[in-house]
Amino acid sequence: MNQNMKPQFLSLAGDLHAYILTFLSYRDILRCASVCTGLRQTYLSSSELQYIVELGGQQLLPVNLQPGVDDHVPISERLQLLRDKAHAWFKFNTRPVQTVIVPKIFYSDKAFVSNGHVCLCDTESLSGFAKIFPIAPEPPQQAIDREWSSESLSSLPNTQNIDVLMDPEQNLIAAAYDIIGGSGVYIDLLALDGDGVHPQAAGRTLIMSPGLPGRQNMDFEALDSDSDKNWRLESLGRHIALWRHESPRDEPERLLWWLQIWDWQYSTMSNCVLSGTVFDAEQFDGLIDFCFLGSNRLLIVMNDNLKVYSIEDMSQAPELLACFLFPAQVQFIRCFPSKINLNLARTQRTMWTSDPAHRLLSLLTYSSEALFHFVISASIFFQLDLFEGMTTAVPWKHWGPLNSRVFQDNEMFGFGLGGSRVFKAIPSIIERSYSDLVEYRLHMMDFSPLAVKHQQGLGQVVREPSTIDLEGELVTTSLPYVEVVSDTKSSHEPTPIWVDKDRIYVLQSDTASLEVIKV
Repeated sequence: MNQNMKPQFLSLAGDLHAYILTFLSYRDILRCASVCTGLRQTYLSSSELQYIVELGGQQLLPVNLQPGVDDHVPISERLQLLRDKAHAWFKFNTRPVQTVIVPKIFYSDKAFVSNGHVCLCDTESLSGFAKIFPIAPEPPQQAIDREWSSESLSSLPNTQNIDVLMDPEQNLIAAAYDIIGGSGVYIDLLALDGDGVHPQAAGRTLIMSPGLPGRQNMDFEALDSDSDKNWRLESLGRHIALWRHESPRDEPERLLWWLQIWDWQYSTMSNCVLSGTVFDAEQFDGLIDFCFLGSNRLLIVMNDNLKVYSIEDMSQAPELLACFLFPAQVQFIRCFPSKINLNLARTQRTMWTSDPAHRLLSLLTYSSEALFHFVISASIFFQLDLFEGMTTAVPWKHWGPLNSRVFQDNEMFGFGLGGSRVFKAIPSIIERSYSDLVEYRLHMMDFSPLAVKHQQGLGQVVREPSTIDLEGELVTTSLPYVEVVSDTKSSHEPTPIWVDKDRIYVLQSDTASLEVIKV
């Protein structure tokens, strides 16, 4: 074809320019607008293109609303609302709009906030329970206020509870239990707001694979009530995982672990199973953990290895995709993923939600002298083509420094994640006496690209690398963020911090009160 006969992109009508650009990523849209005056004008005159860029820059996904549920809201109004929400976070007021007292009888370590509800459970004591109650839910959100005894959490008699998980986003409560004197573990899938089977569940009960040992059919070292701590249920969207680790009595130096994952909406059976062995079990103190990375990937953290698996095909064992090396051998590690709603909450007037491929996760480690939170952008675990050709584990220097930021802390609590934001309660001693008077300020760190680029004078942009000494090895991290410090001080020591949509929940352990901060 003659060169002069080729259609010229810039000669097309402006509305066609805008339409074609909508198929690009937000970064490519910005690149096009930065190299061409005409395309820049197209971008500035298109609310849809600006909405795509704003969503991508804040690491969010648009929600496809059901017909009749805010689908009439123009793109221009959604864009303004999205910008206003982002701006509000930089001016967040930490004065609580509500304080809820958590009854002492329900106070347990396994507590969290989700979808405007407090979820509490305790399966370690003889009087096990599960409880959920709302915190000023916003319409049309359903309010659930229920309580379960240990006997009501299983469908069979003569059972012993292992663990319970609640997912208010999906109206789900899952209870794992085994039969006393029997073998195997079962997981019942019930509706939080009723007494029956969850309407989207493939069946009432998930069945553990025959090859995995139950509590009764192996001679393990720990068989008392504390052994329940060695079991854990986790869920994200359509996936439920059951985790177990134990040491055999005759080999206490070995620690065996198992992990089985179900697609609970598709089948009650599963072949998606992983297992392994940790040696030197006497030193085991959380050296292995796992979390979901969105709907089709799994992260297993073991010693100084971060292994990424594909769980897209649930008919087989998870497929190992890559192994990333952590900067040092650590004594303790936990994986705290930032909770997101993979169902997109279509009926709750939600127009966007966190992108699982760009959320933050935190690895908690401690050395002999200090405790550290490694905040990591999960996007690196979705860009495996960058490490194509590497046949062994990816060294820290090739992935870690640019995709993480480490913070040193004096304690484990007073830390929370939400989407692209991290929250820390930082203490300061204001009076030296026999008993030091300590006040806490809440700090917010926003790691989204647009926050760093357009903080508009609100907060401090941190781009400079920071270096710590981790067991004799200097570790440098440089993931940029914007830090905002609240004006409000508190003399109560915060423990967990949860972030749920546009609310922050701070649990004050000394008063057993839960403070609700609305942004």
